[in-house]
Amino acid sequence: MFNSLSDRLTATFKNLRGKGRLTEADVDATVREIRRALLDADVAVPVVREFTGRVRERALGAEVSGALNPSQQIVKIVNEELVEILGGETRRIRLAKSGPTIIMLAGLQGAGKTTLAGKLSKWLKSQGHSPMLVACDLQRPNAVTQLQIVGQRAKVPVFAPHPGATYTELEHPAGDPVEVARAGVEEARQKLHDIVIVDTAGRLGVDADMMEQARQIRRAIVPNEVLFVIDSMIGQDAVNTALAFDEGVNFTGIVLSKLDGDARGGAALSVASVTGKPVMFASTGEGLDDFELFHPDRMASRILDMGDVLTLIEQAEKSWDKDEAARMAKKFADQEDFTLDDFLAQMQQIRNMGSMKKMLMMMPGAQNIRQQLEQFDEREIDRVEAIVRSMTPHERVAPKIINGSRRARIARGSGVHVSEVNGLLERFAQAQKMMKKMAQGGMPGMPGMPGLPGAGGGARKNAKSAPKKKAKSGNPAKAAQERKDAEARRANAAKALPTGAAFGQQAGDFDPSQLNLPKGFDKFLGK
Repeated sequence: MFNSLSDRLTATFKNLRGKGRLTEADVDATVREIRRALLDADVAVPVVREFTGRVRERALGAEVSGALNPSQQIVKIVNEELVEILGGETRRIRLAKSGPTIIMLAGLQGAGKTTLAGKLSKWLKSQGHSPMLVACDLQRPNAVTQLQIVGQRAKVPVFAPHPGATYTELEHPAGDPVEVARAGVEEARQKLHDIVIVDTAGRLGVDADMMEQARQIRRAIVPNEVLFVIDSMIGQDAVNTALAFDEGVNFTGIVLSKLDGDARGGAALSVASVTGKPVMFASTGEGLDDFELFHPDRMASRILDMGDVLTLIEQAEKSWDKDEAARMAKKFADQEDFTLDDFLAQMQQIRNMGSMKKMLMMMPGAQNIRQQLEQFDEREIDRVEAIVRSMTPHERVAPKIINGSRRARIARGSGVHVSEVNGLLERFAQAQKMMKKMAQGGMPGMPGMPGLPGAGGGARKNAKSAPKKKAKSGNPAKAAQERKDAEARRANAAKALPTGAAFGQQAGDFDPSQLNLPKGFDKFLGK
């Protein structure tokens, strides 16, 4: 969503690197480029004017002039101001003190409210709540059926006493959404659901009748939260739409849908600042799991290409199998071989975290390799998994036995070329060798990377401490003298050793009777 804005800002900050002192002209040029980047991203003009004004004022102040690295200080200022216009801090749902928490969804037609109702309910269910959906969109044909399907996929109950409008509206005239909303809240209270999500009909900001219906629903159910769902791809009209809905239903929070699109993202930077209402959630894909709590500081970091490692860690903690991680850690510490079964298990763990592209884009500096990431095929993981699953259990444990005929059989079983099987085995062999080196004695050429405790790695140290063998002299006369001296030392050492001294005792002093041997055993001693 913010690729264009991120590229422009990153290029702007590169021009400041290496400057020990920033002049007023440097600051003005930087602010000018930031203004152009924001306007190109469809950010509302009043927001751009206010944002750049604050950045320029702080950039010309003492915090930059006295900084050791002025360019980094400028980036810090822009980051803080971005966080401010995105809402300042993370805003969570305010739960009701008694009874069910009522959440009402409102927004334009086609903004994605019905799908988002399912995403929100599944997310709340994962947080330990018991949500219920209420179908109050009786205007759009088959909207009730869509909500029922979404609720079934999210495994959340749906209250839908009226089928709503269909393409044959004469058979099913539209009901009263206000009564459905009121009855849905009462149903949730009786069945002990702690959260009710009311999906209302989409409306236009200038549609007075539909806006009045939304106000009636709000008065009837008295929601704890009214979430305004806005399409992130709407552009400059986002501000007018948000103001119209704020005046009509007085929403308490904003949800950004379609944040994974290719638009320039100005709506996300404009709505929160203009309305003063926080962005609470973001929909980042088509799946029900593509939904996340909105963190202004993390979104600002993504825009400035500083990554979002905290979200990445949270996704890993939520989806990673701790028992499997502990098993792999123990196997690594015991210096056991990393097998293809282990490789397959790790790939499945990564798949549980979601899209590889999205995860890699959360890494710092990802904008520099965005073109390569966009060309990355997610199905490559499926092909690798198919190759490994086409192997026998013994081949996964001992891949060295995979000869040409076995590789051809694996390629036929996984539907790939033999060259892909060869490439996978080569990469796996390199990874296996690298992990073994890390466990035994650290990676060569990487200072500060020792081996694991008790996992070897001492051979190289002992080899260094061993005394070096003295080199032979290149002078023939001197070399002959050295050989003669060595032979003399060996002869003297042989004379010094007592005969039969295998156990440090001379043969003449040996008395078999002292050993208390069985009778007749002394004949085997050769005496």
